[in-house]
Amino acid sequence: MAAVACVNGVKGNKDFWHKQKFLFEIVYRIEEPLMFEEYIKLGKTFTFDKTDYEFPSNYNGYLEKYYDAYKHGVTLPKGEFFGAVAYNQFEQMYGLFEFFYYAKTWETFQRNVCWARLHANEGMFVQALTLTVIHRDDFQGLVLPTIYEIFPHHFFNRKFVYNAEKFDFDVWRKNIMYEKKYKDIMYKDYAQYFQQYNNYNYFYTKDWKMWQWWKLMGLGEYWYAEERFMIRDNVDKNSKYLDMLKNVRMFWMPVDYSRAIDHNNQESDLSYFTEDLEWNSFWYYFNMDYAPFLDGEAFGLNKDRRGEYYVYVVRQILARYYVERLSHGYGEIPEFSFFEEIKTGYNPQLIHSNGVGYSYRKNYYELTTHGNFDYLHKVLDFFKRVEDIVTEGYYVTSDGDKISMRKPEAIELLGNMLQGNVDNYDKYFATFWYMFAHMYIGNVDATSDLIYPNIFLNYETMMRDPMFYMFYKKITNVFNRFHHFIEPYTHEELSLPGVTIENAEISDLITYFDLYDYDVTNLLNDKMNFVNDTFIWDTTLLARQMRLNHKDFDFNITINSQRNQNVVIRAYYGPKYNEFGKVIPLNENRENFIEIDEFYFELKPGVNTVQRSSKDFFWLTQDRKTYTELYKYIVAAMEDTNEVPKYFVEPPCGFPDRLVLPRGWKEGMPMQFFFLVYPFNGNDEATSYYDAAYYCGAGSGVRRIDNKPYGYPFDREINEHEFFAPNMFFKDVNIYHEDIFEKYSDQHDNKNYGKFDYSYYYKY
Repeated sequence: MAAVACVNGVKGNKDFWHKQKFLFEIVYRIEEPLMFEEYIKLGKTFTFDKTDYEFPSNYNGYLEKYYDAYKHGVTLPKGEFFGAVAYNQFEQMYGLFEFFYYAKTWETFQRNVCWARLHANEGMFVQALTLTVIHRDDFQGLVLPTIYEIFPHHFFNRKFVYNAEKFDFDVWRKNIMYEKKYKDIMYKDYAQYFQQYNNYNYFYTKDWKMWQWWKLMGLGEYWYAEERFMIRDNVDKNSKYLDMLKNVRMFWMPVDYSRAIDHNNQESDLSYFTEDLEWNSFWYYFNMDYAPFLDGEAFGLNKDRRGEYYVYVVRQILARYYVERLSHGYGEIPEFSFFEEIKTGYNPQLIHSNGVGYSYRKNYYELTTHGNFDYLHKVLDFFKRVEDIVTEGYYVTSDGDKISMRKPEAIELLGNMLQGNVDNYDKYFATFWYMFAHMYIGNVDATSDLIYPNIFLNYETMMRDPMFYMFYKKITNVFNRFHHFIEPYTHEELSLPGVTIENAEISDLITYFDLYDYDVTNLLNDKMNFVNDTFIWDTTLLARQMRLNHKDFDFNITINSQRNQNVVIRAYYGPKYNEFGKVIPLNENRENFIEIDEFYFELKPGVNTVQRSSKDFFWLTQDRKTYTELYKYIVAAMEDTNEVPKYFVEPPCGFPDRLVLPRGWKEGMPMQFFFLVYPFNGNDEATSYYDAAYYCGAGSGVRRIDNKPYGYPFDREINEHEFFAPNMFFKDVNIYHEDIFEKYSDQHDNKNYGKFDYSYYYKY
């Protein structure tokens, strides 16, 4: 079961819903001036008094530094680009975060937030608020809209943003009228011409790419009214849901991944994946959960083995990216070097809200011709120092103690260093080293007040660039070198006497591209509607976009056990062949296995059948309700007009279920599943479902249900003479891809030509 946010006593807890409503309204149209009079008045009452805050013993003074900078007018102005890993701007953000996090009461917090909404930079404000909502214990259950709903321009190309920002209902109606007249003429003329001279109909549609689905349907690139409901997998269809949204005018605009204007290189073929909104937001929320600058002891992050977990997540991201490359016939992620040209350029086609476009990189780009070379030397020194520590086999602390790097548990120390978090022992070389790396790549100076937009400077945008995966592969190479000195697991350590996996059956694995409506209402700039000072949400703008998805699948595992015992079952999948069709050796391939499930099970004597659905996978989340929907739920709960579901929102921190499988091939892409059964050595708390505040707010200690290493048993090098045991099972599978819009390309007698075809949605 995917974790979901739950609130006890949902309908009657007025205080909770008032807080939730405030959080949703304070970030509404974040790039525009605050329009809620109540919050404007509250923000103007701000005065700085240290007695309003409860500081820890290790308080570092960022709050006061920020306020002093604000009084002197040197904080980052509103409307300017905020870079989360640009050091000068990071310090200001951290000070603003402390204004929110250390506030003693909700009233002080709310006043501070209103004040900051009036005066602070928007990007800085949202990140500080996000960190606070995630990490304050007394905010359990409260959520913000997703980052791509708060800042749509960080996720959608500039063409879409321009059209959305100039959206006007009256202009839209005129466009529809003119466009229909024009399209009808073009449709008939082209049909007649190409049928006469080429012997087939509608030739001009054959070259449209699949993500340009609206052209295949004969739709234009303007706005079309949504007559039914938002499109997503788990949309509500009951009357209460429809009643809540009946007075909301919905419009949608198509979004394209195709890079038709500037197809730089073959990596552009993967843009549907690397630019996926939820793929990028996963990395953003992971770095909010385990922010490198948060003290592990104070925020409880050490309970989750933050250093080891960081390396594990990075490896899983790289493995997932690699199998997507394989589905296109591409090979290994290229190696990264600061001194060799980067063959793959990248143009993000993003624009900041202030109108400044993001910088881009041409093919065959040479990093050493740009940037601050002091930062380059800091990064190179860091890698050399870490590699020397791993090679020498020990780390010497500042007081002379030696820590062995030949023990498996030393991965926590190494992980802290690779993340550059404040818990690492090497404060001088390791702390925030990653900032210098990103600032060097983004050509930014740490002392700069204003910087040029670059995708490498924010967590929610950096995974769009193929160079991200090259650079982070360099980080995991250090990790792999560490495990070169760690003894592989022995057969005795891996086996579970008396337990045998006899078989595993996996249902068909089928992927396809479906459509989804992302809420981009924050891009609108029309007049907000207030009635008696109450905000009326009456207009919603949606970005209708292609996205990778898969049909639900399940597996049945047959396990024979000689006795009663409590076990953990882990499930992985990985490639079997490389891009040349050759089998990848298991020891080399272990880095490419992706963990999809891990769960507790009680074996009985004899044959046990374990059934598991992809919807049950513990770390996956389903489609989230949109900004508009959640706001309507909140209003309904406050008015007691509707019973609000106990589980009303998916947490932002989980990995999107629909991206768990790579695209695959029409004829079937060969892969392999791996199952492992081993003794449970955790605690009862870990086997039960828990509140999403613990799932998303890091520091719960229940990220995993036992104390085995993350990625076990693929975390170490593999000796194939020792590895295989009866409690393991490999299963060959194929991942099939269905082109659901093929009928529009091959057949041009679509009766719904010129309007959206809902038969697609009802089928999938």
